[in-house]
Amino acid sequence: MSQKINRQIVLAQRPSGKPESANFRLKESTIPVPEDGQVLCKTIFLSLDPYMRGRMNAGKSYAPPVEIDEVMGAGTVGQVIESKNSKFIAGDLVFGYGGWQEFWVQKGTELKKVDPQLAPISTATGVLGMPGVTAYTGLLNIGKPKKGETVVVAAASGAVGSVVGQIARIKGAQAVGIAGSAEKCKYVTEELGFDACVNHNSPEFTEALKAACPDGIDVYFENVGGKVFETVSPLFNDFARIPVCGIISAYNSTELPPGPNLTPLLMRDILVKRLTFRGFIVWDYATQEKEALSEIANWIKVGKLHYREDIVDGLENAPEAFIGLLEGQNFGKLVVRVSDESAV
Repeated sequence: MSQKINRQIVLAQRPSGKPESANFRLKESTIPVPEDGQVLCKTIFLSLDPYMRGRMNAGKSYAPPVEIDEVMGAGTVGQVIESKNSKFIAGDLVFGYGGWQEFWVQKGTELKKVDPQLAPISTATGVLGMPGVTAYTGLLNIGKPKKGETVVVAAASGAVGSVVGQIARIKGAQAVGIAGSAEKCKYVTEELGFDACVNHNSPEFTEALKAACPDGIDVYFENVGGKVFETVSPLFNDFARIPVCGIISAYNSTELPPGPNLTPLLMRDILVKRLTFRGFIVWDYATQEKEALSEIANWIKVGKLHYREDIVDGLENAPEAFIGLLEGQNFGKLVVRVSDESAV
C-alpha cells in the first residue's frame, strides 16, 4: 500500500452546550495492521447521527463516552484492503464501526458484507442500516399502528423519521410529518407520500398541526422533544403510543429549560388518557434486524419506500457537518464520503 498515513478525527475536548470545531482535532497516525481474524478496511462512507452528541459527554449513558484523543465512533462502509479472516478477501465491501478515520481494523465477526447490487452502498449507513432498523422496530413494536389511525412523526425528512412515516402508510395508517422548513415539508408529502407535513418553525405550527390531525394522534414517534413535543402532546388520543427514539432539541442543553413546569400536566394526561411512553435503543430489537432490512429492501424495490441522502465530501468536513446536523441543516440521511470505491 503506497499510503502510510491514517487521518483521524478525534475528540479534542468535551463540549459545553453546542459542539464547536475546537472540540475536534485532525490527527495523523500509522495505518493499523490486522491480526489473525481481523480485517483492514478503507473507509468509503461515514455515517453522522445525532446519538454521537451524547457520546461526547462524560456522563453515563447507554453507550460508553468517547475519551479525549480517541477517534469519534461511527458506522462506516469500507472496502477490505487486507484480510486475515477467511470470510473476507481484499476488495469486499463491508459495514462496520470504524469511526471517523480513513482506515480501520475490525474483527471479521463484527463486519457485515454490503451488496452493491441491492442499493447504493451508502444506504448501509441509513435506510438499509441502523436508522432504517430503528424506524421499523420502534414503530412496529411500540407504536403498533393500526389501519386508519393517525401517526405523527417528528424530524420527518430525516433518516429515521422519513422511514417511520412511510411504513405507517404501508400499514394503512395516516402519516403526518413535522419538519423544519417548507422545502422539507414539500419533500415529505410529495416524494415520501405522507398525508400531511407541518413546519415547526412556522408561526401557525400549532393550528396547522391540529388541522392535519382532526381526529387526534394515536402514535407519535418522538425524535425531537422541546416545543415540538409540547405542541403534539395535547392532541394525544386515549391509549396513544409514543416510541421515544431521540430528543435532539435537548442534546446541546446545559441546564433545564425555563418554566412553566409542564410535568404535572403531562403526568395527568398519561394517567387519564392511559398513554404509553417507551424509550428504546435500536439494539433492543437486534433479533429483528434481518427481518427489518429484508422488508425495507423489498419496499424500496417495489417503489413503496423512498429515501434521500445528504452527502458531504471529505473526512475533514465531518465536524462541521455534524454540528449542522444538530441544528437541522441536513436534508436526508447525513453521510460523509471519505474516499471513492476502487478495485484493490
